[in-house]
Amino acid sequence: MRFLNAGDRALLVELDLAEAAEKAGAAPEPARLYRALMREKPAGALEFVPAARTVLVRFDPALTSSGLLAARIGEVARAMDDEAGGAGGVEDADVLEIPVRYDGEDLDVVARLAGLSVSEVVARHCAPVYTVAFCGFAPGFGYLTGLDDALWLPRRAVPRTRVPAGSVAIADRYAAVYPQASPGGWNLLGRTYVAVWDAARQPPAMFVPGVRVRFVAESGLRR
Repeated sequence: MRFLNAGDRALLVELDLAEAAEKAGAAPEPARLYRALMREKPAGALEFVPAARTVLVRFDPALTSSGLLAARIGEVARAMDDEAGGAGGVEDADVLEIPVRYDGEDLDVVARLAGLSVSEVVARHCAPVYTVAFCGFAPGFGYLTGLDDALWLPRRAVPRTRVPAGSVAIADRYAAVYPQASPGGWNLLGRTYVAVWDAARQPPAMFVPGVRVRFVAESGLRR
């Protein structure tokens, strides 16, 4: 763990990415630290923003300092590791099930590139319990870790100008659900009727860091 000042009102916490833990369905380190800090918010901390390898912590310099904050975050991280203990870091949390109709435009291409049949792609995509590692790109767009490494494929060479909301997709080591219609270059496996983002709902985002997710194959979509 490394602490870097990001101006005089923020601290960037750099963590190692534990790929083995991600594949086992555990929350990656930034997401675990984010959840722990949300539970035990250090004095003076205002906001926590997790990313792939970091957590950005905004703070009020009138209430704390980067040094005090770093010391407290270190304590929280050590306690988090002690609690994980022999459980391999897998958090005891409910799993959010997302029904999917696997009829995506890239499903056949993904199968060919992975050297699998379409049914094997679906089975491998449904098998893991994923964890929302961080959010970005668009409101409600969660980057889910835990994807079977046979499905780790690059983004499309030519992105689409419009990907429908509810599209279930993969790219690199991540899985995702497009929260709203937008341009995008991920490989589309299918679609879901679940609204993972709804501005009229509180909270609007269904996928937030640390949430655990499982995809479930369905024969069709509910209207």
